[in-house]
Amino acid sequence: MDTDEKSCRALLSQNIKRFRNRLGLSQMELALNLDMSTTFLSDIETGKKWLSAKTLAQISKALRIEVYELFKPDTKQDVSIAIRKYLDDVDETIIKSIEQSIRPAVGKSL
Repeated sequence: MDTDEKSCRALLSQNIKRFRNRLGLSQMELALNLDMSTTFLSDIETGKKWLSAKTLAQISKALRIEVYELFKPDTKQDVSIAIRKYLDDVDETIIKSIEQSIRPAVGKSL
């Protein structure tokens, strides 16, 4: 797992958006709850700005989660990416099998 600053910012950004969306909050609504500008929240969510420990605690409280959850990878997302890749591979195998089985019939009809 990457733990450099860029990775931490990206993970924090993704998780703030994910938990905000889970609560059905817009950036504006969350920013109003936190008494911060939407521009600042947007900059945090895009990784342009970092935040203090106090702001980090306020955000986690507003999102109804523990602070550490903002830095925890979304394992469900990792699993769904792996499942999608597997299904794509299965689809590709099935398509090739169908093409091979109908090729002789298609060739006769031409």
